[in-house]
Amino acid sequence: MSHIYPNYPQAGYLIIKNLRIENANTLSSPLTYGFPAISGFVGAVHALSRTLAQSQDFSHLRLDGTLIACRDIHIQRYRDSRYSNYSFNQTRNPILKDGSSAAIIESGRCHLTVSLAIGIYGNFEQQQMDGLKRFIAEKIQQQRIAGGSVVGIDAKAPVSYSETINECKKDFLPAFILMNAHEELTTICEEKQLSPLDALIETAVIHQIPDDDGTWHSESIKTGRGWLVPIPVGYQGISPVIAAGKLNNSRNPEYPAQYVETIYSLGKWVFPNRIADLQHAFWYQTYDAEHNLYLVQQP
Repeated sequence: MSHIYPNYPQAGYLIIKNLRIENANTLSSPLTYGFPAISGFVGAVHALSRTLAQSQDFSHLRLDGTLIACRDIHIQRYRDSRYSNYSFNQTRNPILKDGSSAAIIESGRCHLTVSLAIGIYGNFEQQQMDGLKRFIAEKIQQQRIAGGSVVGIDAKAPVSYSETINECKKDFLPAFILMNAHEELTTICEEKQLSPLDALIETAVIHQIPDDDGTWHSESIKTGRGWLVPIPVGYQGISPVIAAGKLNNSRNPEYPAQYVETIYSLGKWVFPNRIADLQHAFWYQTYDAEHNLYLVQQP
């Protein structure tokens, strides 16, 4: 259910297949990297919804809720040997107007192929379907997603529509869907008597244990729990809200700003056929004014 558009009835789902994105931001938070932040996809869908609302033919429709299915990802990184640390591949920006070299801005990038399912809200008319599909297929390729550029989309069926999402599992194959694994995090904390931060760090550790016969074996807290990954799930406000135009060097000075810290949890990549109800795989934006929390959550 949409928290942004509570007065709009849900009219079904749009499935955008095989989006090829280049140079997306692989640094999902100050402490994690690998797959772009969920907020990068949820924010892109929100921007697409605002574009839809400003259109002449579809101004009565809204988009909210994002299912993320990743089919392929290549992190742009390098290391000299299998025991060396990785370094991100960096690029030099074009020269400046005066001919001098621009500074290298260190960043982490990745190329990936994802399919997205998006909830559509509003009084929908079936005769608008073909026009809506063309509109979405065109506009999604004109905007950034997680900081990257969309360079391609499925050639045969770029955008499809379905009234129910569970009938569309085959559309996401072969891929893995990102799910919230907060329950697994709670279980690990209770079983191992760890704090949530220690439990998150433990999911990134492989222990080498010596055996009695002189050999070694590996142990991980993730064994038997699936493909667990630490993920950022939102932000905690740590300062009062600053009025629009009052914060120097703000990216969007026309809006109020606030200093925040990242909130972490545990995520899990799951094969679509292992998810009983795909409605639980959609990420939604929520705002908790009482606790000053900006979150992306699954129902």
